[in-house]
Amino acid sequence: MVVDAGLAPAHIELRAVSKHFGGVRALDSVSLSVRAGSVHAVVGENGAGKSTLGKIVGGVIAPDEGEVALNGAVVRWRGPHEALNHGVATIAQELAIVPELTAAQNVFLGAEPRRGVLLRRRELLRRYTSLCGRVGFGVPADTLAGELRVADQQKLEILRALARDAQFFVFDEPTAALGRDDIEKLHQVISRLRSQGRTVLLISHFLREVLEVANDVTVLRDGRLVRCGPAATETEGSLVQAMLGRSFEQPFPPKRRPPAGSPALLEIHDLWAAGVKGASLKVHAGEIVGLAGLVGAGRTELAQALVGARPAQRGRVVLAGKPFERRTPRRMLAAGLAMVPESRKEQGLFLGRPVGENAALSVLKELSRLGYVKRRTERRTVHEALQHVGVRSADMVEAGTLSGGNQQKLLFARVLLTKPLVLVADEPTRGVDVGARRAIYDLLAGFAADGRGVLIISSDAEEVLGISHRILVMRAGQVVAELDGETATEEDLVSASLLERRAS
Repeated sequence: MVVDAGLAPAHIELRAVSKHFGGVRALDSVSLSVRAGSVHAVVGENGAGKSTLGKIVGGVIAPDEGEVALNGAVVRWRGPHEALNHGVATIAQELAIVPELTAAQNVFLGAEPRRGVLLRRRELLRRYTSLCGRVGFGVPADTLAGELRVADQQKLEILRALARDAQFFVFDEPTAALGRDDIEKLHQVISRLRSQGRTVLLISHFLREVLEVANDVTVLRDGRLVRCGPAATETEGSLVQAMLGRSFEQPFPPKRRPPAGSPALLEIHDLWAAGVKGASLKVHAGEIVGLAGLVGAGRTELAQALVGARPAQRGRVVLAGKPFERRTPRRMLAAGLAMVPESRKEQGLFLGRPVGENAALSVLKELSRLGYVKRRTERRTVHEALQHVGVRSADMVEAGTLSGGNQQKLLFARVLLTKPLVLVADEPTRGVDVGARRAIYDLLAGFAADGRGVLIISSDAEEVLGISHRILVMRAGQVVAELDGETATEEDLVSASLLERRAS
């Protein structure tokens, strides 16, 4: 550590900062100044270097070249805890909650009120309740963090940074798992931080929110700074063009209606499970069905009960005309029902294992003979799958070194290798940039065009409206409305989410 910067309003500079991961240059001589008391957004495609930049600012990793200065003095932090001690807090894209601790314990972890070695539990709860009240986040204090939804776990990360009274906040995709109401609350929190003279570095793929809350915007492309300037001079279109280096007019592929009379590939009748109360729906061949609703409406719970990852009390699930009463993920995958889960870190990928192993995981039986994996066949199969989804990476590189968008496409590669009849995709573009989003939409549209079915769960209203042929809205564990994907509006989705109406 070079300087004790104290907790004065924070102004941070990056001076010719570069960072390599193996042979990949994540940042290439980036210089950037973040004004004290401002919201400074950083945008770019997946792999552009945004999260790397944020991790360097927050002390998570060190630059290979260049330097970071806090309030004019060079800093070399030994880790995020040292950065936090000097007023710089990081809310990372990949969550770092402790599942076995309560929500309140996670928020004040390492800063618990104590009398000697004894935890002052009442004081802990008082501080937690006060903090939640100021921010507007309603997460029960005594609930184990591991039992919370991803959106609520994200709130704990934000509350933890606020509890440290930091002066500089690095937010890396803070709204990726949040619903509309919570996004608005977070925007209010960011605005409040700025009005208090604190500084925010906002890393986001959501360009609309960037333009709503940021004072300045920096665009990165392939690890290099493209431009930096006032947010007021930018539009979503200008930012996309700067990010991609080309114009980008259509965020969604054209909708191709399934032929009339297409058979139902998936049927759910009166399904009951924890968080699900008698839900019913159908997905036809060639159809993309969107499942919308507020956070906590039961969408993820329905998908988990459908594929056998969550016990169901009663109800019928029919796949390609065949009923399945006793469902397990393995059995349903073998029958042709595959799922891309909500969290690629917790439920999807082995980030410390190679890309090739992750891609081949679901088809090892088909790639093996007498108990041994046929490595040549595996490499060829993985290479073709990665090419299909647009991941350009060696199969021996660790999955955790990929950008968020490429990790998500790797999940799709694994699932599509099983050649499912129906694909359930839970928040398929969470933490993914505009270019990778379009690639994923093209995958889903191509999958449906081949005569298979897609059930997509998303908190992004624009996404649901843009990709779906039909939209089903859930509320309190039930499917309460059905909307036409061609004519529905965002107002229709909000109304259906709040006002209970039975689907016809």
